[in-house]
Amino acid sequence: MSEVDKISALGSAAIERSRERRRPIGTKSVALRRQHLYKKLGRALVAGGVVLLGAALFGMLVQPLGFAGLLALVVLLIGVAVLFGKWPPFPEPRQADLPKADLKQLAGRTEIWLEAQRPMLPAPARQLVDGIGVQLDLLAPQLQTLDPGEPAAANIRKLVGEDLPELVAGYQRIPAGLRGEAHAGRTPDETLLGGLKMLETEIAGAARSLAAGELDKLATRERYLQLKYQGIDGEDAAA
Repeated sequence: MSEVDKISALGSAAIERSRERRRPIGTKSVALRRQHLYKKLGRALVAGGVVLLGAALFGMLVQPLGFAGLLALVVLLIGVAVLFGKWPPFPEPRQADLPKADLKQLAGRTEIWLEAQRPMLPAPARQLVDGIGVQLDLLAPQLQTLDPGEPAAANIRKLVGEDLPELVAGYQRIPAGLRGEAHAGRTPDETLLGGLKMLETEIAGAARSLAAGELDKLATRERYLQLKYQGIDGEDAAA
């Protein structure tokens, strides 16, 4: 392979990694990024409104802006747009942040962290990470109403915020040249795939368990209403 081909191959690989880095694995990470963008747009609109109001008051109370003043106003508005377009940057979660994340945002922030690690994983593991993103999306609605003090919340926080990130980070700490060598009967690649499969199953099970609890509550409520209103109907008929 010529030097040109090598450089082209490296460039293609870099582009592919960049695409993988931006590709979301779930809808909750997209929602968090969109929420952050809307907040920045809101700040930019408020700041722009303050600038326009200040310019209007200056023009009415002090002196007309004139051409130079209007030009300065346009430049100032562009500066506000650029400033609030870049600030504040999106707070990319670190591994140490995930166990302490707000339970309602745990699924989304874990997805964002996994999206950043995904390009550095082998292809089979990337597919499993995509599947975990689907399970995190299914789990997320249950976390909106789950009491953080319940044992289930602590178990999910450990599963999603600790065990999953540590498995991925532990694999990445192994030198790339050693990941295909067997240790204790399994290669690090095989251990990673086995662990991801198990965690995907556990997260899916947690989502189903929490959903089953809500279904049980709904069935209990329905039964209560049936007893209450059927009893009233029976009393009315007897009367």
